[in-house]
Amino acid sequence: MKCSDTRPLLSLYLDGATSREQRSAIELHIKTCDACSDQYRQLRRTHTLVAAVGRKPAPPDLALRLRVALSQEIAASRRSPWTGIAVRIENAFNAFMVPAAAGVVTAVIVFGLLIGLLVPTAMRNSNDVPTMLYTPPEISYSPFGLSMGSVNADSLVVEAYVDSNGRVQDFRILSSPGDTKDLTPELKNMLIFTTFKPATAFGQPTSGRAILSFSNIQVKG
Repeated sequence: MKCSDTRPLLSLYLDGATSREQRSAIELHIKTCDACSDQYRQLRRTHTLVAAVGRKPAPPDLALRLRVALSQEIAASRRSPWTGIAVRIENAFNAFMVPAAAGVVTAVIVFGLLIGLLVPTAMRNSNDVPTMLYTPPEISYSPFGLSMGSVNADSLVVEAYVDSNGRVQDFRILSSPGDTKDLTPELKNMLIFTTFKPATAFGQPTSGRAILSFSNIQVKG
């Protein structure tokens, strides 16, 4: 056996993994070849040192970890390629929606602030019918001495419930300088003949409440 044939088999010879014929040929060659004999002794010394170290014990959870890894590999091999694409698309969509939602909320807040600042000014300088605010009822016609907003110690103050047609549907007395028991029928007649410009919400007539004050309860003659 030549050196080129012997040296690749030295490690197998040390492990006892060669055939009987190979073992006999290697032993004969080592006895007659100093170079191969030196290499064999170095391999045997290395083999002895490694054997002296001993085997490192396997971790207690090695079997469990192997089963988990194997299960994950099997699941990954069975998973459709479209599943991974769908997950990536969903993650990208979620990442986009968070800043988009924050932007929408910010825009709504800014829009609300601008409306609150600009609409009142525009209404003071324009005769257009307001379309985004609520306006209370206003007296359109009354043959009696009543007004809205002017209240003094001698005033009879009434809260009237005005429908969308400008008619009083009900009322209640908020304050009076005297006994109101005898005034209720007369007050009711006064309110029946009083017409209002109805309240508006978003430019449309609607029901509302009006605070009225009577300086006296007498029909103007």
